[in-house]
Amino acid sequence: MAETAATKAAAKAATRTERPGPAWRSYGGDRRSTRTLRLRTSAAVLAVTVLAVLLVPPLVQLDQQAVDLAAKLQPPSREHPFGTDDVGRDLLLRCVYGLRVSLLVGVAAALTATVVGTAVGATAGALGGWVDRAVMRVVDTISSVPHLLLGIFIVAMFRPGVWPVVISVALTHWLSTARIVRAEVLSLRSRPYIDAAVSGGASRWRVAVRHLLPGVLPQAALAAVLMVPHAMWHESALSFLGLGLPTHTASLGNLIQEARGSLLAGQWWPTLFPGLFIIVPTLAVAGLAGAWRERINPRRRSELML
Repeated sequence: MAETAATKAAAKAATRTERPGPAWRSYGGDRRSTRTLRLRTSAAVLAVTVLAVLLVPPLVQLDQQAVDLAAKLQPPSREHPFGTDDVGRDLLLRCVYGLRVSLLVGVAAALTATVVGTAVGATAGALGGWVDRAVMRVVDTISSVPHLLLGIFIVAMFRPGVWPVVISVALTHWLSTARIVRAEVLSLRSRPYIDAAVSGGASRWRVAVRHLLPGVLPQAALAAVLMVPHAMWHESALSFLGLGLPTHTASLGNLIQEARGSLLAGQWWPTLFPGLFIIVPTLAVAGLAGAWRERINPRRRSELML
């Protein structure tokens, strides 16, 4: 009997040892490895993009506007990895220059829109009362107009160029940042250390500058990063419609607009590669921004791990 009881206990211990762990732990490990892979891939793609934009134009001593009619509409080859366009220009070099211009417009517009949106949202959230209500009604009114329509109206008042597009994109994309910053300020105002600062005699300006503004900067910076690809898409749409950058400027929207006739004739490469130069950096920025969002919001990250 004693031997039988010992055998049963040993079998039960072996079963308990061999029993697999909870399913959610392995699932969380898979999620962590997938997130790490996504983060590394996004960082690598974005690093290659930035290096190409910064290094290719000064290192490659070629004129991206050079016309060679004898080599027009050549498919991708060793000499021209992305092929050539309808006047024989190298498409890889044109795409790099186009990405350079589109990225400049996107970064400038995103920074301008973030500054405007942060100022408006912080003012509305810090002052509250009728100021908050009036500012948010203005934001809602402007948001009711489609971004592209409002952008076309703004850019039509200027000559085609880089800065009119930057102004157009910035003035139509600060609204979401204003809402995010206002919501964060309203959340911070209910924190105990804000009440302690007010009870200690701190002025409203000091509370806003020393306590509220540093608290909203991570959210504002994340909004600026996410706005860069959005601004690039907006610039490409305006240039595709012929309302953005001048036609001789190698922006990605202009490249796609120039390739419409070639696509109808069966040449796919003049349209595909400029489109990829818009999509791939957008996905890379989205991957990095997702990791950043989980980092500044630990509660959401812990919920995703379960």
